[in-house]
Amino acid sequence: MVAAMHAPVPQPIPETIDAELLLLAYRSGVFPMADNRDDPEVFWVEPRRRAILPLDGFHCSGSLARTLRRGKFRMTCNAAFDAIIAACAEAAPDRAETWISGRIAASYRHLHRLGYAHSIECWHGENLVGGLYGVGFERVFCGESMFSRVPDASKVALAWLVAALRRGGATLLDCQFMTTHLASLGATEISQKRYVALLREAQATGAGGGAAGAGAALGAGDGVALAAGAGLPAGFAALLVDAAAAGFGSSPANFIAQSLTQTS
Repeated sequence: MVAAMHAPVPQPIPETIDAELLLLAYRSGVFPMADNRDDPEVFWVEPRRRAILPLDGFHCSGSLARTLRRGKFRMTCNAAFDAIIAACAEAAPDRAETWISGRIAASYRHLHRLGYAHSIECWHGENLVGGLYGVGFERVFCGESMFSRVPDASKVALAWLVAALRRGGATLLDCQFMTTHLASLGATEISQKRYVALLREAQATGAGGGAAGAGAALGAGDGVALAAGAGLPAGFAALLVDAAAAGFGSSPANFIAQSLTQTS
């Protein structure tokens, strides 16, 4: 007797947070979280203390610089956003639950399609071994989450993020909550009031820290000029062009290491 075949039951698509509301929250210094993966509700968080990573204060240690120079990882931007957010939502030894619910993940995937959410991927061969994602607008990037399946993968992704944001003319990198890991890389904690002031300044027309200055700090060639607020994807692409112009076309991570150690 042949067993009856049953088609898989389609899973409901989570209702997304309205994109305009989500962006307004970020522009106001607020972000959403959920209690667990299956929670259909979100709550809005406005921390009393906020972690930021000054783009001119990233700490590229000697060991991280050596890892970059070895070129162990292949780096991409926006090549696997869905895979990055899924990996960030996985359970970890120190975290049985995740704040990245199905609804939150669907909302950021929608923002990604609209061009406001971005990822940096860290590959070893064809395997995705680390990365991060966040929300970008004007001269601001709000880092949401990162993960690492092999040593140093998330640190390398963060180094590329800092370099690309500087090259793209960003002035504010929000890390939300301070951790020992972020502190070791140069993150600092400020009041929410100070954060909102920096946020408004970064969004204001004519704010300082334009792309030309960022490019010069990284030793960029004259062939790439970015408009202020060009953002992470354009900054990432420009870094590859700069690396090739500086003779590091086959080893752009070496260019990143040299740039960050010269200016950290």
